[in-house]
Amino acid sequence: MEDTIGTNPPSLGFLEKLKSWLSWSWTYVCFVWFGMVLIMVYIVWSPLKLQETLSSASVFLNTLTPKFYVALTGTSSLISGLILIFEWWYFRKYGTSFIEQVSVSHLRPLLGGVESSSSTGLFSSINGEAEPRPSVSDCKVWRNPLNLFRGAEYNRYTWVTGKEPLTYYDMNLSAQDHQTFFTGDTQQLKPDDAVMQKAWRERNPQARIRAAYQAIEMNHECAAAYVLLAEEEATTITEAERLFRKALSFAGKDINLLVYIKRRLAMCARKLGRIKEAVKMMRDLMKEFPLLGMLNIHENLLEALLELQAYADVQAVLAKYDDISLPKSATICYTSALLKARAVSDKFSPEAASRRGLSTAEMNAVEAIHRAVEFNPHVPK
Repeated sequence: MEDTIGTNPPSLGFLEKLKSWLSWSWTYVCFVWFGMVLIMVYIVWSPLKLQETLSSASVFLNTLTPKFYVALTGTSSLISGLILIFEWWYFRKYGTSFIEQVSVSHLRPLLGGVESSSSTGLFSSINGEAEPRPSVSDCKVWRNPLNLFRGAEYNRYTWVTGKEPLTYYDMNLSAQDHQTFFTGDTQQLKPDDAVMQKAWRERNPQARIRAAYQAIEMNHECAAAYVLLAEEEATTITEAERLFRKALSFAGKDINLLVYIKRRLAMCARKLGRIKEAVKMMRDLMKEFPLLGMLNIHENLLEALLELQAYADVQAVLAKYDDISLPKSATICYTSALLKARAVSDKFSPEAASRRGLSTAEMNAVEAIHRAVEFNPHVPK
């Protein structure tokens, strides 16, 4: 076992270096190939009589009748329609595009792209070993770290505006996450777990809630069912917190459930005004499970610290997570821009800046704001 552990890192490092070298050299290989093609065309221009071939091809195209172009257009439209119908069916069933999934899963790694993140290894078990979980498919839209409560917050928006705040795509992402977090190996599912696995896939909220009650009838200690009720049936944060506490008492040693519920309890505490308690809960959670970056607890911590106006603590969190190698988010980008703008706002004068130009700190603030807006322009001007 020790020999295996000792030999794995060098081999992985060699593969990473090889992949990096291949991706770096790909651009130059393309340029060389394009140059060789031009040289080859120049060399064989006369022997192969390419000019005559081109002229005969133009004559052939000129002799084609309009019926040919109509048939060509109809055939291509039919094929495109079939592809579109298949894509629509695949998206309805799996919540993602087949073409996009193939390109992300198979083509991007070959071209040196970043492989899609997996939930395996993000959650540590009680004895320190990683619990195997199905990988979470990559998506074009970064998952919203706020994760507002459907019953207590999203439904309130629906009551006020009459509009649905969640799209079908959002629902599919949520269903995939919940199945990953709260269900294990499908071969070992208990009856109440099987009911809950179907419940997360239901599009109708009332059907999900009915399934949760059905799972509770089968097993009064089904923690995942109480999580669903806290997320969707509870119409107030207080009621959601009560259900989450009940779910926590039944979570047992399921690390995914424990982490998810504790994070949601911390968010409930913040929304109910107990901000310092929420900050402590989030810090304890991050200290106890340092590898659970997928849930983005540090972003929820940033929001709570900003609410406390603890800017030094915010800067300390940003120093750890505002790294070029880590995935960016609107919370990280805008918080970084806020702190840099605050550092120069007290002494900033437009007249003085126009005379002397921007200082280094002011330029950093402007660049941070531009980076934040480029990442997510959907904010008030």
